[in-house]
Amino acid sequence: MGGVAGMRGRQTVRGMFQSLAVIMVAAGVMYLFIPHDEDANPVQAKDYRVELLTAQRAAPYPVLAPEGLGEQWKATVVSYKREKGDAWHLGFLDPDTQYVSLHQSTAEPKKFVPDVTQQASDTGKTQTVAGQVWQRWEGPKYDALVRTDGKATTVVTGTASFERLAEMAGALRAKKV
Repeated sequence: MGGVAGMRGRQTVRGMFQSLAVIMVAAGVMYLFIPHDEDANPVQAKDYRVELLTAQRAAPYPVLAPEGLGEQWKATVVSYKREKGDAWHLGFLDPDTQYVSLHQSTAEPKKFVPDVTQQASDTGKTQTVAGQVWQRWEGPKYDALVRTDGKATTVVTGTASFERLAEMAGALRAKKV
């Protein structure tokens, strides 16, 4: 009886390996013959016009959005949260596929800025962009350009270089609704 059970065990293991081999061959054939494009850009630009209009009507400050950045900048994230200090957030992938985001809020800057910049801190340096002075913040994950104007603090932050952050900051415009 022991010999028959051992023989069945070997047949089961051999059958399992045969099945696995068939599956691997089928997967390889599917990979070769199903079209795929490694160069395709999987990020689709998000249309944020409706959210922008909503935020511009609801926020107690001039809501900003970039103009003239070009098609290589892809909007990926958009939100407006009245209950979180009238927080406006618009995120992009820049032409180098680095993340750049715009945040505005009436929340306390000492809490708001470290939160949206992933714990960046003020360097004490400034940078003038399009005639406006911005504070430079640096952090372990994101760097940022920050300015407080009236009721709102505006933060341009992300993984991109300060040059790209300045490009975004310089493109920001408020539209009257």
